[in-house]
Amino acid sequence: MSIHTSDVLTAPRRSDHAVAPLFLNRWSARSLTQETIPETDLWACFEAARWAPSAFNAQPWRFIYAHRDTADWERLLGLLNSKNRQWAHRAAALIFIVSRKDFIFQGETFPIGSHSFDTGAAWSNLAHQAHILGYNTRAIGGFDRKRAPEVLGLPDNYQVETAVAIGRRAALEHLDEVFHDQETPSERRPLESFVFEGRFTADMPQE
Repeated sequence: MSIHTSDVLTAPRRSDHAVAPLFLNRWSARSLTQETIPETDLWACFEAARWAPSAFNAQPWRFIYAHRDTADWERLLGLLNSKNRQWAHRAAALIFIVSRKDFIFQGETFPIGSHSFDTGAAWSNLAHQAHILGYNTRAIGGFDRKRAPEVLGLPDNYQVETAVAIGRRAALEHLDEVFHDQETPSERRPLESFVFEGRFTADMPQE
């Protein structure tokens, strides 16, 4: 059973200030339908990522992906830890997001201190474009970080940032019960806890 993007919120989020609805409606579910994703839709997400801002316009992001039921699928899925494989095996595609740690300018190589930050901006563009197209995305930090560079064929000047599962959202019945309590849109901390004028003040405790 596939669930359309507009039907996913059991308890609508509320913002304190006016923002576009996609920022409230996008969330990272685990329950997926096993439907395939057309190349045109997946590449539309990569196209959105392409236009993210970056220092020196270095564009340090790289995306390594595999569609389900293809030759590379099991190899990429095998990098995830066992708990994440319990649900991610139903994704339409898996994407590993990588950043390049340096760039070449006028024949010289320079480090990019913001390579992870800039690649995060590209990931955000991808996630929101996927949402607009009716897909769910969930970033996955639980994967074998020691093996990933070799499996993905990365040189030393590249860093694996995260894995992402993308697919159509499914009903709760398609998800292992161990995840049911977490399968809901999360709330966010109040703005006052992380926005400061002029100078940082005491951080509020994490719950």
